Amino acid sequence: MRGSRSIRAIPINGVAGEKEQTVRMVWRIALIALAITCGASAPLRAQSYPSKPIKLVVPFGPGGPTDVSARIVAQVVQSALGQSVVIENRPGAGGAIGSKSVANAEPDGYTLLIGTSATLGVVPALMKNAGYDPIKSFAPVAKVADSTLVLVAPATFPASSVQDFVAQAKANPGKLSYASAGVGNQTQLLAELFKSKAGIDVLHVPYKSGAEMVTAILGGQVQMAFPDVSILIPLIRDGKLKALAVTSAKRHPQLPDVPTMSESGIADFILTFWSGVVAPSGTSADIVNKLNAAIDDGLKSTAIRDSLAKVGAEAAPGSPQDFADFISSETKKWSAVARLSGISLD
Repeated sequence: MRGSRSIRAIPINGVAGEKEQTVRMVWRIALIALAITCGASAPLRAQSYPSKPIKLVVPFGPGGPTDVSARIVAQVVQSALGQSVVIENRPGAGGAIGSKSVANAEPDGYTLLIGTSATLGVVPALMKNAGYDPIKSFAPVAKVADSTLVLVAPATFPASSVQDFVAQAKANPGKLSYASAGVGNQTQLLAELFKSKAGIDVLHVPYKSGAEMVTAILGGQVQMAFPDVSILIPLIRDGKLKALAVTSAKRHPQLPDVPTMSESGIADFILTFWSGVVAPSGTSADIVNKLNAAIDDGLKSTAIRDSLAKVGAEAAPGSPQDFADFISSETKKWSAVARLSGISLD
């Protein structure tokens, strides 16, 4: 009966079948075009990047070696990519506030972070919940610079070497003191590691900043500290401070007569202050590679290397993978130091 007739497929070889084939072909063409468009979208975005100013977050206040790295990055990226780079200082919580803000930013390449040994090594090692993970939260772009820290003593202190200082400390247990730039600061961890390895008892006196720490040791209020080399070279050359050792793997080119901690008998003591650029996790590889090329090319410039040398730092170019591997090794190293020291910021 007509009312109960079932619907059947229309034969392909009929007129309607030809229409169906045409529709199918149109859909295939549309799907292929869509696939090509989607596949090409990432490279097209990378080619047009950057189309607006880039924000570079410095997780500390103005001044200091991190700001120097930031200005250099801004200069070379702007020159290479033809787009302005705006530096934004977001200090607080040892650098955790600024770092967290970038970790939570859109992964579009327009918000970047100057990460350091402090923010990507020390803070995550001392805080269970820093608000970001140094590995998972960021896409490493490029390492920028490396500099050493220096074990210094007041000019009037009766020790001219690490072993002399250790002897003085053992002869006066609990009577000597060291300065740091704050509780949980990299300078405190270095001093606590030194105490542990040397078997000495030296009291901790925390200050609010690196500048206050250096002022304290210049005035003889404390007997040792591990400041960054950037602010020390003139003081050491003028005889206002005694440089006992550097924390890098090799001697510093501007302090060739100052031995390393390893040369001074303190084994496995290679810890430096470094800086580099990271983007939020999920940033496309094309954008990361474009930024890396701009920064690495800039770091090869003699003028840029001279600018870094003025603050005692050395350019450290490399690939994004090189920087990723380096960050991974640094997080393990600082976690081990934090466990040894027993320090926590939680």
